Amino acid sequence: MREILETGLPQVGAGIECIPQLEEFTRLLLEKNQVMNLTAITDPGEVATLHLLDSLAVWQAGGLEGRSLLDVGTGAGFPGLPLRIAHPDLHVSLLDSLGKRVAFLQETCAALGLADVECIHGRAEEFARDHRGRFDVVVSRAVANLRILAELCLPLVKTGGRFLSMKAVDSREEIQGAEKALEKLGGALEQVIDYTIPTTDIRHRLLVIRKKKETPRQYPRRFAQIKKQPL
Repeated sequence: MREILETGLPQVGAGIECIPQLEEFTRLLLEKNQVMNLTAITDPGEVATLHLLDSLAVWQAGGLEGRSLLDVGTGAGFPGLPLRIAHPDLHVSLLDSLGKRVAFLQETCAALGLADVECIHGRAEEFARDHRGRFDVVVSRAVANLRILAELCLPLVKTGGRFLSMKAVDSREEIQGAEKALEKLGGALEQVIDYTIPTTDIRHRLLVIRKKKETPRQYPRRFAQIKKQPL
């Protein structure tokens, strides 16, 4: 695992000095995974590539230094926690709807000495009621259609800020289908970054969506409505 990280970290804009914390995060993740379903990936080398280096590829969007970043649907902490470990100047918040996952993240951040990471138990559409326009950057690795993710995430982004959505490279039709939704929510696709996870042949995609104007107050709707009638 260490060799993979030593090779891959510089390629995603991170220094190798963060390796001990990333290794400890992986140890804690796999230990907890024995009693709680956090990840289907249990080989440390694959955790290094498919979770850690993939998460850190978000840095390629640029302009993240010193920003406030919210990870929506963070699960076991991806991509937000590796980003914070590798870039201590990031102000990271982790949001998830499952209390057990949030408890794991709180315990992990305490063990890693990351006292400034905010671990939040809640649903994005409910969290947005009191936190509209709070974050410079909102990122999501969640497996959901972009039309749904955009309604959950864009209201939380500051005007002028960005929503970063991690997708598969075969997402062209999904992107085209979300154009009207993005416009309604005040956003616009600014950049598509296709990248190869270091030390692998796996290609993924990062969508950079700029929030051009304030999201109308009626969004986000209740999740049942979002899911039933995506914008």
